Amino acid sequence: MPKTIVIDPVTRIEGHAKISVYLDDAGEVEDARFHVVEFRGFEKFCEGRPMWEMAGITARICGICPVSHLLASAKTGDKIQAVKIPPAGEKLRRMMNLAQITQSHALSFFHLSSPDFLLGWDSDPAKRNVFGLIAADPDLARSGIRLRQFGQKIIELLGAKKIHPSWAVPGGVRSPLSEESCTWIRDRLPESRQTIEMALGLFKTLLDRFSTEVETFGKFPSLFMGLVGKDGLWEHYDGHIRFTDSDGNIVADNLSEDDYESYLGEAVESWSYLKFPYYKPLGYPNGIYRVGPLARVNICSRMGTEAADRELLEFRDRAGGVATSSFYYHYARLIEILCAIEHIEQLVNDPDVVSPRTRATAGINNLEGVGVSEAPRGTLFHHYKVDENGLIKKVNLIIATGQNNLAMNKTVTQIAQHFIHGNEIQEGMLNRVEAGIRAFDPCLSCSTHAAGQMPLHIELIDAKGTVVNEVYRH
Repeated sequence: MPKTIVIDPVTRIEGHAKISVYLDDAGEVEDARFHVVEFRGFEKFCEGRPMWEMAGITARICGICPVSHLLASAKTGDKIQAVKIPPAGEKLRRMMNLAQITQSHALSFFHLSSPDFLLGWDSDPAKRNVFGLIAADPDLARSGIRLRQFGQKIIELLGAKKIHPSWAVPGGVRSPLSEESCTWIRDRLPESRQTIEMALGLFKTLLDRFSTEVETFGKFPSLFMGLVGKDGLWEHYDGHIRFTDSDGNIVADNLSEDDYESYLGEAVESWSYLKFPYYKPLGYPNGIYRVGPLARVNICSRMGTEAADRELLEFRDRAGGVATSSFYYHYARLIEILCAIEHIEQLVNDPDVVSPRTRATAGINNLEGVGVSEAPRGTLFHHYKVDENGLIKKVNLIIATGQNNLAMNKTVTQIAQHFIHGNEIQEGMLNRVEAGIRAFDPCLSCSTHAAGQMPLHIELIDAKGTVVNEVYRH
């Protein structure tokens, strides 16, 4: 008799969701679904607001990645004003985005995922968290906290706030770095570099132990999408859109964000509020693609910095070419942190970052604009339509987590089919299903714009709707 396992909510992610695992008559997994159960309405209530306010407003979408929305929105404003921002403005925006990548990836790896790696998939869930990590390895936990602090402090030095800085604006940024801020960054760079190199070394030693997870945590062919720069260089702020396949072939290149509606479709399903973007030429759901750190390191030709380029070569050697396992998202995040730190070191010694010429000003010169930037979790699109006075008429936001929606559902199904057999609800089994989602580091705050908290409640339900087993996690 078919049965259903429900994991509600998924833990150690930003936001709340649940997973349903459907069993057939033999107790084997038939299907699994990742449900986002909160409503998203941010695009609608932005209507009527002045375009100049959008960067500050949309930064409030999320407390984890406000910088990502701030920059994508400001870039959309650049398009509507039809301005070219000063070199100082672009370099300062780049520095803030690099700091955002650093702090967000550090949060994902050290706080949310490393308890699984270091304390064990089957360990006590009450201790399998950052506090358990502090007790088990205080030096590692402290280093991870300070690495995240490094990224957050740079955001604060630039934007006056660690969270929700209203600093990037259409035409550039409000203010440059001070000389004192540059000195602080230079002083903290060596420690941050040491921490990320230590984390990379640690994770690589663990990979052999996690061969089963590498093979089952979302290892499947898909497209990969993201921004690349000139000659395919790793990019996080500008450049053009590229799609590659699982063999490393370029499927589409030199795509503009202005034309995203020609190559990206957005499907909906009745069982989730999170939309399902797909690559239009292949249709839905065959146009499945992944974004974020795994996609970015797969589609680029090189990272563009000395140490990160060495790590990229080793990454590809370990993956056997293109990394198709979603478990490698963790590995890719660490490489991106290293690359970000190297780029920050270059920028902090650039005289433009202290230049007062940070902003170009103009009125409404276009009635529509699309801005794109790489958020930590993947490519982020902001699309605005305005009237002659600059009041917002329509908004569409394509969030990185949404673009990974098809891949997250496929990952959950693959993990469940490998680890779940029969009616028993085992802690390690369920944690591995959740961990498959955590590999993507989904930001449901961005995707749903809702707040709330609930305990973990897992139900095993037969075809008649009878609860035959249940587990609570408070």
